[in-house]
Amino acid sequence: MPSVNLPTGSVHYTEHGQGVPLILLHANPGDSKDFEAVVPALSKTYRVLALDWPGYGQSPPPQQPESFGVLFFYQVLREFLAALALPPAFFIGNSLGGNAAARLAAESPELVRGLVLVAPGGFTTPNFVSRNFCKLQGSRFSLSPHCFASLYLKHRTASTRAMLERASTTQAAAPQITLNRAVWRGFSAPDNDLRTIAPHIKAPTLLLFGKSDPVIPASKDGKVAAKCIPSAQFVALPCGHASFAEVPELFLAEVQPFLAASNG
Repeated sequence: MPSVNLPTGSVHYTEHGQGVPLILLHANPGDSKDFEAVVPALSKTYRVLALDWPGYGQSPPPQQPESFGVLFFYQVLREFLAALALPPAFFIGNSLGGNAAARLAAESPELVRGLVLVAPGGFTTPNFVSRNFCKLQGSRFSLSPHCFASLYLKHRTASTRAMLERASTTQAAAPQITLNRAVWRGFSAPDNDLRTIAPHIKAPTLLLFGKSDPVIPASKDGKVAAKCIPSAQFVALPCGHASFAEVPELFLAEVQPFLAASNG
């Protein structure tokens, strides 16, 4: 598994295929392996690079992880693209990864050919419930990664079972829990909110939300995202938070034609 040393730390990633770069950005918790069910199909056409965010998968934890929020991961993404000198790329981002990809498209459109945002964070209208849930998840009383993932992964497949296994082992180590809680605290910060900058996204965008996602629901956050991003395509799939792992065939049926059309 290759790695690259960035100012924010060392980042490991996988790379498959050739062609236009397609960057896969995972959620919190999660790692690059979350996309294993769809990488073989995508890598037939694209140069697929799947990152482990710092502190996830095989990437070592950052220094003082308790202080990092969503903008830290956005900075990691920008540094990664610069270090590899990648041309304009496609991005598939889930939750935290979707937030970083959407922010990149809004602020640096020249770097982005197209976006697939899978239950992206940043479109939740703040309210009493959301603020207090983020507060809970950012505290020592947080749900464990395994418990939380078992709630939002609605289909049991080989991929989701592997995700749950990682959530109960590598993602349950003390440094990873510290980072997980810091990210959750960041979700309630103003920096996480994409609603004001999302209208600046000009890249072709496909929004994929899960009809049964209890964390970022299609009926609420999905509708907000669709209103905020001009000309975005919105699709609600019969799954939870990670359609690429829960219903990979349905995911690919939406994503592959979208990428082909956006690739010109």
